[in-house]
Amino acid sequence: MMNIKDLSFSYGSTKILDDISFDASDNKIISILGPNGTGKTTLLKCICNIHRPEGGEILIDGTNVLDLKGKELATHIGYVPQNSPASRMSVFDLILLGRKPHIDWFVTKTDIDKVSDIIDELDMSHLSFRYLDEVSGGELQKAQIARAIVQEPKLLILDEPTNNLDISNQHITMHMIEDVVRSKNMCTIMTMHDINLAVHYSDLFLFLKNGGIAAYGGLEVITTDLIQEVYGMETEIIYHRDVPLVVPTHSSKYSKVFFHDHPHR
Repeated sequence: MMNIKDLSFSYGSTKILDDISFDASDNKIISILGPNGTGKTTLLKCICNIHRPEGGEILIDGTNVLDLKGKELATHIGYVPQNSPASRMSVFDLILLGRKPHIDWFVTKTDIDKVSDIIDELDMSHLSFRYLDEVSGGELQKAQIARAIVQEPKLLILDEPTNNLDISNQHITMHMIEDVVRSKNMCTIMTMHDINLAVHYSDLFLFLKNGGIAAYGGLEVITTDLIQEVYGMETEIIYHRDVPLVVPTHSSKYSKVFFHDHPHR
């Protein structure tokens, strides 16, 4: 169980997050949504204790992670940043780094087995001994997520996990995240830009606006009024198999971005 209470953060005199509070149980995927500059990545970094909040608590199973450091923090939270640079390291060795919080003096057979298991589970055997700078962006992202999963955290944090991926790899990556979260019973928080992609793979949606929470909940919170309030754009919501799809209207000033004017439209 994760509880965030009255979380606030500022860069200098500029308030970025203002009294953020929300809860989530295990086995849930939460998407944080909102325009650029609303504090989505900052919120993740505060939860991970990369940024030190100026107020509030972040509780995971009752433990305030703001009081934790090093290995103890890493056993609670696994973090995958938006951009992870490639290096001359093998995919296997990168994933093995995720076991670091559990290693005392030597890598054990248990550590090797857990890495091998996640590689098999994510169908990455063919990548095991390739170098990170030799794999595709999607494969590198998959390896980084595997590294965080093998860490065995209680909370998995993903900053734009589909960033720079084509549509096929976006869905492959999101399917992988969903399958792992369900099988490992983790709570997962991720930032997303694509509302419709988030809708397909998330249980809960947290919309940020001006450093505060505009809405938090399930599919029921996604309304045309909310999209207008948060993004300042007119939309329609179309339901397909009981799942809402957010579509900009032709009258919206953003419609050309989404519809790319076509002579036969």
